[in-house]
Amino acid sequence: MAVLRIDRFTAKPEHTDELLRRRNALVGAVRSAAPGLREARLVRVDDQTWIDMWLWDSSASAKRAAERAQSGGIPEAAAAFELATDVTTEFTDVVDER
Repeated sequence: MAVLRIDRFTAKPEHTDELLRRRNALVGAVRSAAPGLREARLVRVDDQTWIDMWLWDSSASAKRAAERAQSGGIPEAAAAFELATDVTTEFTDVVDER
């Protein structure tokens, strides 16, 4: 079953360009290091609130990637999250895709 990882966070508006650069580097690094990422979408709620949604082929793939990033195996993750505050993360099962 597909899994959607949802990260909600805040970042200072003046960091937007750098945030986007680091996030793009992170997506590329994760795709190279951890198979199973289908798509990654970033949306902005307001000037400082963001929601990053990553669709994975399975819970196992999503959790392996998260563990690898947290252990330092994907250094781009630490760099990307340096600009984020108030981070919340959820893993959700996708029950319908059309």
